Amino acid sequence: MSIFARFTARVAAMKAREKQPPTPPEIRNNAGGFTFAVTPETRVRRFLTLGTESGSFYVSAPELRRENAEFIVAYATSNTAQLVREIVDISTAGRAPRPNPALFALAAAASVGDVDGRRAALAALSKVARTGTQLFLFVGYAKQFRGWGRGLSRAVGDWYLTKSVDDLAYQVLKYRQREGWTHRDLLRLAHPATTDDERGRLFDWICGRTPELTGLPLVGAFEEAQSVPTTALPALIRQHRLSWEMLPTEALNDPTVWEALLDNGIPQTALLRQLPRLTRLGLLDPLNARTSQVCAQLIDPARLRKARVHPVAALIAARTYAAGRSTRGSSTWTPSAPVVDALDAAFYQAFESVASSGKRHLLALDVSASMTQTIGGLAITAREASAALALVTARTESQHQIVGFTSRSRSDEGLSPLAISPRQRLDDVLRTVSGLPFGGTDCALPILHALAHDIDVDVFSIYTDNETWAGSIQPHEALTAYRKAINPRAKLVVVGMTATNFSIADPDDAGMLDVAGFDAAVPTLLSDFAAA
Repeated sequence: MSIFARFTARVAAMKAREKQPPTPPEIRNNAGGFTFAVTPETRVRRFLTLGTESGSFYVSAPELRRENAEFIVAYATSNTAQLVREIVDISTAGRAPRPNPALFALAAAASVGDVDGRRAALAALSKVARTGTQLFLFVGYAKQFRGWGRGLSRAVGDWYLTKSVDDLAYQVLKYRQREGWTHRDLLRLAHPATTDDERGRLFDWICGRTPELTGLPLVGAFEEAQSVPTTALPALIRQHRLSWEMLPTEALNDPTVWEALLDNGIPQTALLRQLPRLTRLGLLDPLNARTSQVCAQLIDPARLRKARVHPVAALIAARTYAAGRSTRGSSTWTPSAPVVDALDAAFYQAFESVASSGKRHLLALDVSASMTQTIGGLAITAREASAALALVTARTESQHQIVGFTSRSRSDEGLSPLAISPRQRLDDVLRTVSGLPFGGTDCALPILHALAHDIDVDVFSIYTDNETWAGSIQPHEALTAYRKAINPRAKLVVVGMTATNFSIADPDDAGMLDVAGFDAAVPTLLSDFAAA
């Protein structure tokens, strides 16, 4: 007897005993299936954590960007203060892999909200735009909504006035121009006034004048670095802590330059990006003394937290480095085994500490065709992200099983156990998941499977893009039947990987949790929800 026949027989018996509750109202999603609409607050969080750069399989990227942009602008108009609070909370906690969605939403709030909301948004600029690049992004977004008024001038001016002179000089030299803007452009528009002599001379230098550089050692070292021989750069780097962005391009192919940068301590996110270059220069060979130093830095929890390294960034770095080939261009390298292992550990370290709930978990991965779209404009698919995130829970919860929605040719049930384990390295897991023959996604299947085989499960966790269409019964209906037949306290978690306004979780059921995105706090949230 098939899974559907067994399930139908059980439901028929239950219906004979008790009338089924009415089905909650649902809407048609982009795949043609019926799901629940999420609340505006949930949609805001999905946008801020996931963004819309990649679109989804059923909605083109431009269409999804337009839909989400229109929604955020409308929300900013009527709920400005609440939107600003969400932006600040998500941005300062490092819960999003990219800053662009938060900066776009902040620009909208600073432009179309009520008077108090606009003021709150502009006052939050320095908290959300922490680097020069992020400031340029914000200004670019803001100019799409508004002119250069007094409020925007004051907010941008404060960005330059509230940092220490040393910190400001570092930002100005590290991020000299982005997105068509320079610091000179912004200073001329904002006109920040200062009585601080050193800050004033830094402003003069930014604007192309030639002030005395006494008290601005980093600026002086930067100018010197542009003209001295490459052999003189290591000493200059060590003395003034120059970053690699402050050096001439031709100097970045010299191993001694990078040794000096390593001695100073390359910032965590920059180190993740530069691992291929360091490997090509021979600095990360397995027996090289530098390798253990770099590996220790990669897995240092304090450094990961301080740099707000998002798990997605660590995951992308791990996958790209282990592949030995860049996703863009043709550069290649031979991965160093200790570095691959360190990146694997860094991915798990990037999450908050998670305690086991002691519950039984069935983790179901929607890794169908719709999940091959990249998330948030990043070089990783929703399929890969879902597998990696599930592994964090699997590492924590000893009682678990991982299944995937597979093609009928692989399984009569359309659901198969996945031969992946949290003991495997991430790159191996991602290769395994990407190569499986997945089919259409019926998100009720994990529950039907447990019901048909009398499997006692406390928490069903489904990792999906919410663009599902397959199946003759809705997940919340299957869960209701499962609770009556096997476990009355069974729960369902839906982790959405794209910023759509749909969910398969019933918003009126306290035993269902809807989670948006690949967040460092997600595993802890899931564990707490399971244990409650």
